[in-house]
Amino acid sequence: MRAPSLSRRLVLYLLAAQIVGVVLTTLAIELFVEEGALLMLERDRNELAVPRTNDIVVESLRRSMSGELSIDPSPALRAEMMRAPNLRFAVFDWETKSPVAGSSPALVAELVILRRIRTTHMHFSIDGDGFEVGKGHLSLMETPFGRVTVATYGHLFEWWDLLRTLQIEFQSYLRYFVLEVLAAVGVGWLAFKRGLEPLKRVAQQTERIDLNSLHQRLPLEGVPAEISSLVDSMNGALSRLDEGAERQRRFLANAAHELRTPVAILLERLDAPQQQGLMTDLRRDASRIRNIVEQLLAGARLEKRGADLEEMIDIVELGRSMVDLHVRLALKMRRHLEFSEEGASIIMVRAERLALESVVANLIGNALRAEPVGGSVIVGVGPGPEICIVDHGPGIPPDDRALIFEPFWRKESASPGAGLGLAIAKELMDKLGGRIWVEDTPGGGATLRISLPLAGAAPGEMADPHAR
Repeated sequence: MRAPSLSRRLVLYLLAAQIVGVVLTTLAIELFVEEGALLMLERDRNELAVPRTNDIVVESLRRSMSGELSIDPSPALRAEMMRAPNLRFAVFDWETKSPVAGSSPALVAELVILRRIRTTHMHFSIDGDGFEVGKGHLSLMETPFGRVTVATYGHLFEWWDLLRTLQIEFQSYLRYFVLEVLAAVGVGWLAFKRGLEPLKRVAQQTERIDLNSLHQRLPLEGVPAEISSLVDSMNGALSRLDEGAERQRRFLANAAHELRTPVAILLERLDAPQQQGLMTDLRRDASRIRNIVEQLLAGARLEKRGADLEEMIDIVELGRSMVDLHVRLALKMRRHLEFSEEGASIIMVRAERLALESVVANLIGNALRAEPVGGSVIVGVGPGPEICIVDHGPGIPPDDRALIFEPFWRKESASPGAGLGLAIAKELMDKLGGRIWVEDTPGGGATLRISLPLAGAAPGEMADPHAR
């Protein structure tokens, strides 16, 4: 289900805030401003009893068969008179200004001024004539019997009067409140739409980004500070995606480059089927192609599922099995392949077996091609979680040791096959959380080393004494 728009949410929040604000403001005004600290001043607090008292008086109005209006105190009015002993009330006909029968004579006498004026609302106070000093209230009311003026004096506050007052105030302000809300919603909607324009530009820019344009970045110009962190995060994600896509492009380009060379050589050998040693050369070329394909498959598996494919591997057993697998190829190439074990007889690491085997196979193939005829390539394991492949060929100059892991890198003076597939091997080691590097072989040659996380170690944690 799609979430509502941000503009709609903000407008709804604004509307809710306005409603709460109006209610709280009205309550504060009634309690502390208009009525002068009603909770502390007993006399002023009694003003809140006027609406309820007026309603009780109006409910007691009766019209006789002759059409005369009178006050017949209802049970509610009688109870109120007992609760407020000083309560006086009077009702005047709006048209004739004459008092209604049942009105308090003393209050009618004091309000004789109504015969000379017409008012819809008035506060008053009476001194003397047995009345205690207090406040009275007069208001015009619509009743089932027509318009009347209701006057009360000596009314007393009860807590329900507070809610009744808020209801009256809200009803009186409702018309203005509705207009205010409509205006606020309209202005707020336009303001939010205008304020969210930078986000729309960001969304439009995002729609134009695909796999071929990951180098683009989302604009920060005009983006609100509250949203800029989100846009920064998205730009960071685009940068990481761009780097990952670039690695994939280099990886595939390097794989195609590496496959092209042995395939071309294989085709040349097939053009000369009578050449001596053809079958040995064909096996060597096929082994190179197989190693590259296995690395591609391992890389694809790691890219798809990541750490889910990792397992516990004994690299001593893996190194020995890789030597057994390549020993016949080494003999056909007139080289020797040896296995060397240093330290523990079992060294467990955390890796993906197919990927690790393809890396070791690649390094063994490179070493066999670099090793002079009759020489020995040594596959060593240990003493830590390391595998090393040692050859005694021309070696790799220090200035070239970082370059040999770059795609397409070749050096004309290098021996045939030097550095083949090393870019792919490095990609796989990076995905396995390990390292690969090159050292000198004592007496001449190159030693390729790989190091992996130990079983039980945190991801990326390696017991590698050579790590820098």
